Parts: sequence; structure tokens; C-alpha cells
Amino acid sequence: MLAASLTLVGACAANAQSTSTPAQPAQPPAAEPDAAPKIQRFNVVDVSELPQETQKQVEQVVAQGNDETPKQLHTTIEATPEAKAALDAKGAKPDQVVATAMGKDGTLTLITKKKS
Repeated sequence: MLAASLTLVGACAANAQSTSTPAQPAQPPAAEPDAAPKIQRFNVVDVSELPQETQKQVEQVVAQGNDETPKQLHTTIEATPEAKAALDAKGAKPDQVVATAMGKDGTLTLITKKKS
């Protein structure tokens, strides 16, 4: 489900900000097969709802991050109305997002964890 595309929390910031500079000029975006898909929709899932194996992967990804990564992500979410609305609909807050997963279909899953 999410295992193949689980990323550090900073990935949402990179995907949500549509600022990219091509490495080689005159190369259209369609010519970049490894480019991340554009965000089409947001999905919010609490880590407790994920399969046990995926929960372990989320914990590993979170452990690899640094103190600035969550701050950047939370700031980006606050500035992205669609992401904030998706969280609001699930009763979650931006500071509860611990990781993201980008689907090939353009769905960005925001993985939340309730504060204990």
C-alpha cells in the first residue's frame, strides 16, 4: 500500500511547492520519467490504521529525520489549503503529520500520529 513510496516528511514540501528548475535546459517535463507525480488529491491516514509492517516503516522514516524536517512540513501544510482541508476533515492538525507517501496516481497520503 504505502511501503513503496513512503518518504521522509520533507517530501510533502518538495511536492507541494511547484518550484523546480530543470537540470538541463530545453527538456520538457514529460521527458523526465523519474519526476515525482503532481499532487492530484490528499489522503489522511493515522499511523494506527496502517498494517503493522507499514507502521514499522513509518517509525524508521521518522527516526531518520532531523528536527527541521517536521517544521518545514507543517509550515508547508499550513500554506497548502487542500492539505489543511483534508486534515481538518479527519479532525487532524498539521503538527500531527509524521510522514507522507506519494502514490503514482498523484495521491499524497499524509500519515498522522496523535500526540500522546
